[in-house]
Amino acid sequence: MSARAEAIVTAGLRPDLFAGSGLLSNSRTLVFTALVVLMVAGFGFRVTGLSAEGLSEDELNKLNAVAEYRTRGLTGANGEHPMLMKALQAATIIAAEKWNAAFPANPIAPETALRLPGAIVGALSTLLIFLIALELFGAEVALIGAALWAFDPSGIGFNRIAKEDSFLIFFFLLANVFWLRGQRVAESTDRNPNKYYWATAACYGAMVASKYVPHLFAISMCYYWMFQRLPETRWRLGKKRVLTVFAIMGIVFLVLSPTILLPETWRQMGLFAGGKRVSHDGYEFMNRLYTQRFDDWLRGIPVYFYLVFTAVKLPLLTVLGFLVGLPLLFRRKLGDGRYFILFWFMLWVVAFCFPGGKFTRYYTTVLPAVLITSALGIQLVGRWLANRMAGFGWSSGLKHYVPASLAVIVIAASVINSVQAAPHFRLFTNSVGGGTTWAGYYFPHDEFYDASMRDAMTEIASRARPGAQVASESPSVASYYAERAARPDLVCTSLSDPEALKQLATGDFIIIARGRRYFSNDTLTIALRDHATPITDLKLGAVPSAKIYELDQRSLAILNEVLGQRPS
Repeated sequence: MSARAEAIVTAGLRPDLFAGSGLLSNSRTLVFTALVVLMVAGFGFRVTGLSAEGLSEDELNKLNAVAEYRTRGLTGANGEHPMLMKALQAATIIAAEKWNAAFPANPIAPETALRLPGAIVGALSTLLIFLIALELFGAEVALIGAALWAFDPSGIGFNRIAKEDSFLIFFFLLANVFWLRGQRVAESTDRNPNKYYWATAACYGAMVASKYVPHLFAISMCYYWMFQRLPETRWRLGKKRVLTVFAIMGIVFLVLSPTILLPETWRQMGLFAGGKRVSHDGYEFMNRLYTQRFDDWLRGIPVYFYLVFTAVKLPLLTVLGFLVGLPLLFRRKLGDGRYFILFWFMLWVVAFCFPGGKFTRYYTTVLPAVLITSALGIQLVGRWLANRMAGFGWSSGLKHYVPASLAVIVIAASVINSVQAAPHFRLFTNSVGGGTTWAGYYFPHDEFYDASMRDAMTEIASRARPGAQVASESPSVASYYAERAARPDLVCTSLSDPEALKQLATGDFIIIARGRRYFSNDTLTIALRDHATPITDLKLGAVPSAKIYELDQRSLAILNEVLGQRPS
């Protein structure tokens, strides 16, 4: 292998890339210990108080799908999403039921059991981020990036909801741990790298069995094809091995998500793809309503949606590190590992920023790349400070403490932010975004995510007359918690259904939950806010989250006036 090819292909792959630049590079035991601490601490943040918030409508769909699997076998329930996560949730729910039977004094809540698999894979992703960054940029960047993930409040918040995105990124990361290791083995040894290719394929199959986002595979393939025009490259799969990779992906996907073979699953997927499974007609972003259809493209939620998220929902020092690290990805001296991160950003932006439908949880799949880039910026600033200090006469031994100290400060800031945000991590807003005062302003649907519906129904269950009606934008969740409160007699209807609203009478209830503002209910929401008094104001921590109105003659008149203004 020529010296040029070795420099091009492996510059970003050496685990000792930063040898001598910091204290941590000289001790594998210290790095291993640090990783264990990060994973355990990260898991602690993710699992503590998992039932502090009620289920969302999306999460309840998962719970219902698990119930169907257990009573009817494999069905097309919730078929717009693959099966792997729901199978793992079924396992944790069954385990929780056995625990509750054995230890009734210390029961595990259904919310905790449903969300636990996501918390586990989120904590384990810490190790995978370390391994990927280790292959690309060395151990110092890898350890900083892993720590930022372990303690990032948004990352923790995403892992604490029972949605597929945590599993998607886990298997994507695992696939690329093997993919990058296969590259290194092919380029720098005489060993057969096939086992790494097959492991990559199996992980990608599991990724698609977690969420139907197969185009993330293009990130790995773009990085691979970038090297194929170099005559010195030894990392070549050939047509047969590429076909084998796709075959393994397909087989693993079928094994882990066999419900794809059911006609009902395809019907559900068709409804979802056609927008018929979207139960709302808008999304509130920075106090303005936008349409939420994917095919609205630039007419829907603005392209800068995720830029705003990066600016206001990550710890401030992490954002500053990202701003410093991003230009480094365009510098050759960083090595070719930078191309993997660049393809990651580019393909993610194309797939998620331009469609009109967006949710903040989609950011989960690019957050590791953002944090690794931030780690690059932190490393650069640390080395720059160390060199400046050396220029002022500091000893060469002492200056090695500077990069490590800066990294500790940035990581500690993330820890403090997460401690302050717990247990409502999704509400975290940094000082650029206005802090706690502005929490819930930018992305209310995803920040609140029906978290107060359980408390709202508990309150209503204690007040309501028999057979009272409850109107909200999450009627299925309201019905679930009404039954949990031993009030199955309560009739839960949709706030966006004019015919249902016409049936409301004095003594019935309306729940106005933040994050559930739509075009269909905006007029009523504003009218009640301005002219009626809620019986209860609910909060998540210090942040107002929902209002409960019990209809009297005044509020019923307001409702009827609004209904009269609705177009027929």
